[in-house]
Amino acid sequence: MKESVAHLIAWYQNTLASGGYPLIAALMAIESTVFPVPSELVIPFAAQRAHATGGLSLWGIVLAGTIGSWLGATIMYWASRLAGRPLVLRYGRYVLVPEAKLHAAERWAARFGSFGVFIARLLPVVRHLIGIPMGIVKMDFRWYSLFTLIGSGIWCAVLAWVGVAAGNDPKLLHGEMREVTLWLFGAVAVVGALYYFLVHRYMARPAKD
Repeated sequence: MKESVAHLIAWYQNTLASGGYPLIAALMAIESTVFPVPSELVIPFAAQRAHATGGLSLWGIVLAGTIGSWLGATIMYWASRLAGRPLVLRYGRYVLVPEAKLHAAERWAARFGSFGVFIARLLPVVRHLIGIPMGIVKMDFRWYSLFTLIGSGIWCAVLAWVGVAAGNDPKLLHGEMREVTLWLFGAVAVVGALYYFLVHRYMARPAKD
């Protein structure tokens, strides 16, 4: 799976100029389903390329990423809502959603409620899972869409800023490993802290009988 994702990202980087906004939206839609295409590579690379060449606009990238995220999240929501919990439990493992992962997502959703849709768009792991429990409990799709769009928009804007900021770092552009390490460590530290306090502590709890 990791090798396939690596090939997809390499292909994306080589075809972004011709694919443009539709390609960004398509990959972000895939990222918002059960397939692990990392948005942390899709948006920053596009933003850095746009800032350097002017071929795409930063706001256009954010908008394309937001719409794509909403499309993928919508697919997850309606698939889960129409299938229902029994079918998701029975067949989810075939689409990378095993029972344990579903239970964990349900516990997290129960902890944060509808506002959890907004939070989920800013965090790893639950970002592509939140549509499943919300679809199963039949959350109002209008609210689900609103929280998804707002959260996705903020996330894409942050990633675009990271891409531009990293691209403007001359030491980073010249490949100095110390600067590369600092950028990576800072990003991992922030995301890791958010993941631990808002995701891991709740998803790792055993299900109550």
